Amino acid sequence: MALRPVQVNIKALDASAVGRFWAEALGWSAYSPGVTTYVGPAGGLVWPDPVVVGVDVVPVPEPKTTAKNRVHLDLATTSAAHAAELVARLQALGATPADVGQGKVPWTVLADPEGNEFCVLEPREIHRDTGPIARVVVDCADPRAMARFWGEALDWSVHEMTDDHAVLRSAEGVGPYLEFLRTPGVKTVPDRVHLDLLPYPGDDEAAEVARLRALGATDLDLGQGDVPWTCLADPEGHEFCVLAPS
Repeated sequence: MALRPVQVNIKALDASAVGRFWAEALGWSAYSPGVTTYVGPAGGLVWPDPVVVGVDVVPVPEPKTTAKNRVHLDLATTSAAHAAELVARLQALGATPADVGQGKVPWTVLADPEGNEFCVLEPREIHRDTGPIARVVVDCADPRAMARFWGEALDWSVHEMTDDHAVLRSAEGVGPYLEFLRTPGVKTVPDRVHLDLLPYPGDDEAAEVARLRALGATDLDLGQGDVPWTCLADPEGHEFCVLAPS
């Protein structure tokens, strides 16, 4: 039994506009099959995509606070010229430079039009086959403990493990990496960005949720009411959802 991440959920005041921005950022298309805006590979809406992790932008009434998001995306690039072009194009679309205390680094930190931080990475050989999303990065206090929980939740393989960061990836070697980065401070506001997980075909959502609780996940009430998915928090309080198979 295991789950797979199928999309990154981003909350936004203007889901349609933020969805269009992320479609441009990733070279994908934005689809609005309902109240949310889904961003995925061009060529027609395929959900869940068998390889990539999509982006689902969900409308909410509250703006982002000034607190830095504790989950963000790292975007892959193929050359220095590609990185420079992507940064310039995204700034023209409304992205702004962001200072999260990164100091002098070889990548560029930006924020989308509603303030959600993300990074445009310098070219790295390890990201040559991830697709446009190189990594989903989670700030945390204990990368080793987070890797244990999420590795069990997803049945993903550990690629790197130190006291300061842990990196996981699908055992099939496809899609983005999941990185846990030791970061000072604690979570103080609800996550603006989180992962949505889906059981594999034939697996039972309720059984998967029970397994996650046994691993240390806790139930979460975000005012979601009666919905077909389950809202949980990992051992450090990061929200995520287990979706019902469609």
